[in-house]
Order: sequence, then C-alpha cells, then structure tokens
Amino acid sequence: MASYVDQEGALDIAPEAASVSDASTQDLPEYAIEAHQLRKVYKASGGQPAKEALKGIDLKIKRGSVFGLLGPNGAGKSTFINILAGLVNKTSGNASIWGFDTTVNPRQARGAIGVVPQELNVDPFFTPAEAMELQAGLYGVRKADRRTMEILEAVGLADKADAYARTLSGGMRRRLLVAKALVHTPPVLILDEPTAGVDIELRRQLWDYVKELNKRGTTIVLTTHYLEEAQSLCDEIAIVNHGEVVCCEPTEQLLSRIHEKRVLVRGENPITQVPESLNMLRAEITDDGQLSVMFNPTEIKLADILARINVAGIVVADLSTQEADLEDVFLKLTSD
Repeated sequence: MASYVDQEGALDIAPEAASVSDASTQDLPEYAIEAHQLRKVYKASGGQPAKEALKGIDLKIKRGSVFGLLGPNGAGKSTFINILAGLVNKTSGNASIWGFDTTVNPRQARGAIGVVPQELNVDPFFTPAEAMELQAGLYGVRKADRRTMEILEAVGLADKADAYARTLSGGMRRRLLVAKALVHTPPVLILDEPTAGVDIELRRQLWDYVKELNKRGTTIVLTTHYLEEAQSLCDEIAIVNHGEVVCCEPTEQLLSRIHEKRVLVRGENPITQVPESLNMLRAEITDDGQLSVMFNPTEIKLADILARINVAGIVVADLSTQEADLEDVFLKLTSD
C-alpha cells in the first residue's frame, strides 16, 4: 500500500497500491530529501546568546537509499530533522521532502515523512492499538485502509496491542514509536537514535525490519552514535559538525580517507614499554599489556615494524591487525 498526497493537500492512502518500489520511477523524485543553504539561528533568550545551529546545510539524499547523518552532540542533526518534520521554523534556505517544499507545500511534505524521535514520548494511558488509530486519524488515513495490527505484528507488539503504554518496557516503547511513524506509509522514514537504550536482540530485530522496508523502496535516514551500525547499514554518510556538513560521501569512499592500520602484538612476556625504534610511530602499551602500533602501509611496511620489534628483544606470541573504521574517520573529521 503506497502513500501519496493529493494536490489539494489532503493526505491520501492508495488502497491495495504496492510499495514505493512498484511505482513508475518516472513519477518519483530523484532525491527523497533536498536541502539548500538551510540555516537556523536560535534567538538569544534567558541570558543565553543567539546560537547558529545550522550554517547553510546543503544535502541531497537519494531516493531508496539508507543514509547516515552523523555528528557529535549539538552538531545540528536534531535541528535539521525537526525542520523537515515541521517542528522548527528555518531561518533561511530551502528544504524539500519527496519533491515537496516544506514551506510551499508543508502538508504534502509532512505527509511524505515519518519520524522516529529520540525521546520516548508515548501517552501512558493509551494502548498501542489506540495510539496507532489516533496517529492514523491525524494523518487522514481512512479506517478501511488502516493497518494497525499488521504494523504492530511487524514490530513485535501484536501481543501488547491492548496493554497500556505505561506497562511497556523501554524497548517496546521504542518499537511503538517506529510503528506510529509508519501508519501513513511514508516513502521517507527518519530514525533519530532508534536503538538508544535497546538491547542487542531488539536492535537486531529492528534493523531486520528496517532493511525490509528499504528493500520495498522506503528511503531511510539514520542518526546514531553506534558508528558500527552506520558503517554496516548506510549506503552514504554525511558528517555534521558545528552546524556544517564536513563531508558527504558513499560509505566505502569515506572509509578510504584513512589509510592507517593498527597492529597489536602480544609478547611471550609482558611488554612494559615501547621500543625506542618505534618512537617515531604512534605506538603505545594497551591496558592488557599489548603493544599497539598505528602505521600507514604506504610509508612503512608491517615487516619493518616486526623487524624492529624483534631487534628490541620482544618474542611475539600473538599478532593481529585492524583496518581503520568509521570511528577513526569520525574522530578525524570532528576533532577541533
């Protein structure tokens, strides 16, 4: 069942229409989300100075992709999402969702997006089924077209459909927020820290469901502090820092920015200090007594490092190497 918005601005749900991926690609926008010079300044208040949260953001998120929006706390990610969701007014610039400008066609733009917020903001006196029905009503979904139990089943809450939300665990409330964001079958789904405080099993289930949504054509925008999630899930990643996009590249290209590797050496006897021959490299002793050496393979070969370790009298009992990961890239690009 695909969602669309009519020209008069009323959200409609096409009964028995297939997923987004089944629509003619000629009728679909190339980019699910576009932002051009998007700027937000919070005025001074309560003794606090004015703050420029977004400094002219330029982003294009391809239709059908899984897009990662990363950055440290206070970087501007939530402000960007709240502008798209219609919760925060922009200061200047333009943003569009599924081809609809958020200022010119705000109802159509909001109808094309579902947002799973960070905060567990569920009404404790509603059951999941009631919360879903209310949300569907707010989006104008006809009763005959509502899929309350289908969505609750998909997120693993069918057996809790009639339980008060206040009795749900934190992980279940998180799933309920995902379900509410899907009531109007939006072509774009934004997940703002969806696995914060969620156990490993639930996190796996949630990502399995998100991957399935993406296969059907839903564009996923993900913010997370679990960088390994972004690295494994996202086709493209943008890193935001101090209200600016410091990079936006395909994940593989982003990871190639850092060529360094790490070699970990465990000696037959405890290693207590870094050999003098390795002082010119980034070498240190780890908490568990291993020798850690960061090196660039284009500048020095692993064999040379091992030769220097051997000359220092260290007998190698075990050795492992690690490639640079997204955390290394993130720290490099956001370090002040």
